[in-house]
Amino acid sequence: MAVQFSSTQRAVAVGVASAGLLIGAFTLGAGQGSATADGATGNAALTAAEAAPAPGAARITVTGTGKVSGAPNQLALSMGVQTNGTSVAAALRQANSAVRSITAVLRRSGVAAPDIQTSGLSIYPNYSGSSGVPDGYQVSEQLTITLRRLSSAGSQISAAAHAGGNATVIDGVSLNLSDTSALLASARARAVADAKAKATAYAHALGRSLGSVVSMSETPAAQPYPVPEFATPTASRAAASVPVHPGTQQLSVTVTVIFALGS
Repeated sequence: MAVQFSSTQRAVAVGVASAGLLIGAFTLGAGQGSATADGATGNAALTAAEAAPAPGAARITVTGTGKVSGAPNQLALSMGVQTNGTSVAAALRQANSAVRSITAVLRRSGVAAPDIQTSGLSIYPNYSGSSGVPDGYQVSEQLTITLRRLSSAGSQISAAAHAGGNATVIDGVSLNLSDTSALLASARARAVADAKAKATAYAHALGRSLGSVVSMSETPAAQPYPVPEFATPTASRAAASVPVHPGTQQLSVTVTVIFALGS
């Protein structure tokens, strides 16, 4: 059955529907505005929580250094011979003879065969004038020798220089510690103690307590080697013992330690 509405009834119905739509739109808008505001507030709170360090998360980073000294107990000697001859064969023969004499003297003085090592050999032509034709040849032979008894090192160097004669060449020496494990252990302990002392002082200055170690790393420092003081052997004093002063050698260890800070 068809329903008929008068013009007055239709106007009232339209008014009611419009009012309902306005109320719905207002309610929806208010709900969305509240959700947006809540969401913004939640994000701000989360960011603040992330920015603020959690209790016990504060840390302090310090470095500590430990230094110890020890007396070198061995000497590495770099020496050799240099000869000249009218031919390669003649110069090489003289050099070989001088090296054999040096090796024999060192072996008789107590130097072990593995401690005498050939480290170089070179042969060069000698020229005079501008002819471009060599008028002789130079031969150089080098040895690296480890002397493990410093009390005898001076006399061994002198004997080797005397055996090589005027062909002897000494390039340099280094004084070394054959075993640094005990010294390094001591240096590491001192480095850690130094780092802990620094961290404790900083923590107290901040009004905090020092917590446990978070991480630690070691950075070994370069090890200096003292230059020994001894005279270069000459023919006039070849029989004399070369004075060797071992001095001391310093080892250094640096550590970086991260500590947690308490309340």
